[in-house]
Amino acid sequence: MTPVDASLWPFDLIIWPIVLPLIGATLSFVLPRLAVPLGVSTAFVTLLSVAALLLEVWAVGAESYALGGWAAPLGIALYADGLSVVMLLMAGAVGALISVYAAGYFKLGALDIAIFWPLWLFLWAALNAIFLSNDIFNLYVGLELMGISAVGLVVVAGGRTAVVAGTRYLLVSLIGSLAYLLGVALLYGAFGTLDLDTLAASITPVPAAWAAVALITVGMALKTALFPLHFWLPPTHASAPAPVSALLSGLVAKASFYLLLRLWFSVFPAALTPAVVHLIGLLGAFGILWGSALALRQSRLKLLIAYSTVAQIGYLFVLFPLAGPNGWGSEAWSGGVIQAFSHAFAKAAMFLSAGTLAYAVGDDGIESLGGVTKHLPLSVVAFGLAGVSLIGLPPSGGFTAKWLLLLAAFGTGQWWHALAILVGSLLAAGYVFRVVQVALSGGQGRAARLTPRRLEVASLTLALIALLLGFASAPLLQLLSIGVPA
Repeated sequence: MTPVDASLWPFDLIIWPIVLPLIGATLSFVLPRLAVPLGVSTAFVTLLSVAALLLEVWAVGAESYALGGWAAPLGIALYADGLSVVMLLMAGAVGALISVYAAGYFKLGALDIAIFWPLWLFLWAALNAIFLSNDIFNLYVGLELMGISAVGLVVVAGGRTAVVAGTRYLLVSLIGSLAYLLGVALLYGAFGTLDLDTLAASITPVPAAWAAVALITVGMALKTALFPLHFWLPPTHASAPAPVSALLSGLVAKASFYLLLRLWFSVFPAALTPAVVHLIGLLGAFGILWGSALALRQSRLKLLIAYSTVAQIGYLFVLFPLAGPNGWGSEAWSGGVIQAFSHAFAKAAMFLSAGTLAYAVGDDGIESLGGVTKHLPLSVVAFGLAGVSLIGLPPSGGFTAKWLLLLAAFGTGQWWHALAILVGSLLAAGYVFRVVQVALSGGQGRAARLTPRRLEVASLTLALIALLLGFASAPLLQLLSIGVPA
């Protein structure tokens, strides 16, 4: 489908998912006393702008926009296709509900919540810029801005643990970004362009391209926490405040995956070798098994969820060998995108539920949750429903994603990936049912502190969306087909 020039449309809808969070971040920083209402209202207005852009793309197809009227390669080019708007919708819906949760969560303790909102909204603007950018260097700028904001959010709680986790995350982010930037420099030196469309048409399998692909892939795999580069994720996600953990696992981890997905299938096919494609798939399969096995062994709820993220990220990388280098729009490709989409809702619901439960009982030890269902039934239900999607049971989005990946695995004869997917689902059932069983067990429970109902409602809404996403599979797949390269 030929991209439509968005500058012909009123209000340039493609820019608002980036501009609105920037405005909200600035206002919440300048007016800290109004940070909460400004943050929450900005979240829902941004979601509305994403919905408007989605409807426009659905109606007229993929569209492009040149900021200031300067076309590529001189100007900054934005591009919205089906994949872009699906990722924007994911960030918008999850981000809005996390914002509702955060508005109540930070009132529970002594944390200064004012700084959370400008950091979060700035991160959101950078995230949306990544999803819409059509320039390989501007993608780097978005990654850097997102990383800086994410580090600030990790340390927002203060204390030694948060500072150590934030420092570790900062180093990982810098190393990943540096590897990506070196890859960009090699590509520009070899082919003389930063525009993705021009680069895709000119790239050839030469040593500079291979080196660039390797650097960019390793850098983004580190940022995404692909096994065995996942060492930083569990302690970072487990030590952050619950809304921040939900953002990191549900949204931030998807940015680097999206970037790899976009580059591998639309820019790099000519420079990829079968060995590299199968290697990254095997790392994904090992990540599924390793992350799930370690999740089963955890005694802390947030660490269990964090290791589960390592496992679920593995599913995203299995799609690469299943789809092949020219597999944009294939079963495996679509399954991987739906996995990323549904995982964002499910994992955000889990982390938010864990935050509510941990506050109520005083810690996040799994054994401390005995009888907590009597006090916080909606949080336990939200955790369980989100777990249904991680396991891959119908009618969840996780079921649709894993079903498509399994079809691709059997269809291409890669049975070992099918085995990893099935075993990963069984292990996920083990750690989800373990938590639910403890929460449903007898006893009076230790929930002595009251929590605002909005916290449970936000996490339950996210979990219900993850559970019911399977019913929306057809329109999602149709949306993803918009802008598929010829």
